[in-house]
Amino acid sequence: MAEFAGVSVSDISASASGQQPFVAAACFDPGQLRLRLPDSVEIRFDLKTAQVLRLSAVTLLFVTGESKSGNEDKNSFSRALKFEFGTENESRDFCSAVEKCRHGKINGTSEGSLENGTVIVHKSKFDDKIESTSAKMYFHYYGQLLHQQNMLQDYVRTGTYYAAVVENRIDFHGRVVVDVGAGSGILSLFAAQAGAKHVYAVEASEMAEYARKLIDGNPSLRERITVVKGKVEEIDLPEKADILISEPMGTLLVNERMLESYVIARDRFLVSNGKMFPSIGRIHMAPFSDEYLYVEIANKALFWQQQNYYGVNLTSLYGSAFQGYFSQPVVDAFDPRLLVSPPTFHTLNFTNMKEEELYEIDIPLNYTATVGTRVHGLACWFDVLFDGSSVQRWLSTAPGSPTTHWYQLRCVLSQPLYVMAGQEITGRLLLVAHSAQSYTINLTLSVKMWGPGAEQGGILQTSTGKLDLKEPYYRLSQPQPYAWAQDQQQPQQQISSLDLSPQIQDAVDPALMQQSSPNSTAL
Repeated sequence: MAEFAGVSVSDISASASGQQPFVAAACFDPGQLRLRLPDSVEIRFDLKTAQVLRLSAVTLLFVTGESKSGNEDKNSFSRALKFEFGTENESRDFCSAVEKCRHGKINGTSEGSLENGTVIVHKSKFDDKIESTSAKMYFHYYGQLLHQQNMLQDYVRTGTYYAAVVENRIDFHGRVVVDVGAGSGILSLFAAQAGAKHVYAVEASEMAEYARKLIDGNPSLRERITVVKGKVEEIDLPEKADILISEPMGTLLVNERMLESYVIARDRFLVSNGKMFPSIGRIHMAPFSDEYLYVEIANKALFWQQQNYYGVNLTSLYGSAFQGYFSQPVVDAFDPRLLVSPPTFHTLNFTNMKEEELYEIDIPLNYTATVGTRVHGLACWFDVLFDGSSVQRWLSTAPGSPTTHWYQLRCVLSQPLYVMAGQEITGRLLLVAHSAQSYTINLTLSVKMWGPGAEQGGILQTSTGKLDLKEPYYRLSQPQPYAWAQDQQQPQQQISSLDLSPQIQDAVDPALMQQSSPNSTAL
């Protein structure tokens, strides 16, 4: 047991005005701090609600929402105590003991010292990675029924999940299931319909209360579903799961960084060789040409070319505004005939990948243009696989397939590239996670020399872009018909919607459908 004797304690709470400092022994139990006073009175503090602020090398401010003494069990009030230690090492050890006791450990050490003015608060792995303001907005958004309705009414999404579950009853019947990020609880209800022994619906937002209501409204299923409010990084479950089910996909598959929580849930709750629905995700990419879109984005910055806007010259900000508009990925549905080469894909295997592999995703790009045109950037979409024992199903967001609420995503370069049919396009797509629950997209596309002697040549043109996946331009238009010049070779002759991804209705061997990027994982 960690114990600090002879600590000088001053109660500086408003209710304790005028009280003199006293000497106490500070002792730690899992989750609690106990102060033993000379007259055998003991005061206990719940460390889950406590904060510690370093005032100086030997002085700490301890603030907690609750306290209980042995003689006043009914009292519950906020306390602010100033602790004075004999040495700096003692104060460091005390800070370390506070943190360890939050997690049920009671052996204090001298690690984890604090700078003056910093605060010790309890943080989970999620809290360490994600800004609190971003997390607050994220859980607020998904705690509203109107947003859950938007996802439920995506019939491609909901229907594919339903089919993947009920057609694979053999995987769910009599099994323990954990629904990661359960939202409204619809996937938990699907699992119960498929005969699950018990389902733990884990949801961190206020939507957990609505999920309970929805589940209670289905008496034949509710006895086998337990709603657990909390983050998968923090909660504990009474048993391991045989199968995980989740809808962790965001725009470009990885936006919102919920895939990391899905992988953490796998490591914490899934039995060895347990199943995951979905088990694999793929990011698909191809260069595209869309003159209309490029002009639309570029024209947004024309406002800043005004030299007399109420007497003010705005032109000094034109360059910044121009680059700013091109830093937004475009989310919409586009015509697959805009692609200038067959797509490649990069695979994420949720069943064995490490969480850290999602912090930075580096994808080399290599294509051969099928038409002479201007390349305006890289088009992206994703699909996921439900690898059931009876039926395999793909959920696809590809252009040319039925549109989902994810649409597709395009990274538009401020400097287009000129290509000829047969010319090689190389590059790199680098996704770097950031604390606002999204990614910075770094895109480079280059056009290599072509024709006789091309292998002796190098790069003719290069264009780069840096985009923030957190701040997309939601264009959300439906694909428009594009007129092609009679003498222009139409990409449709080489690329059809069937070439882009497996169809939702049937499982197709991906190796027969698409060319893989060099670092793609074989399925």
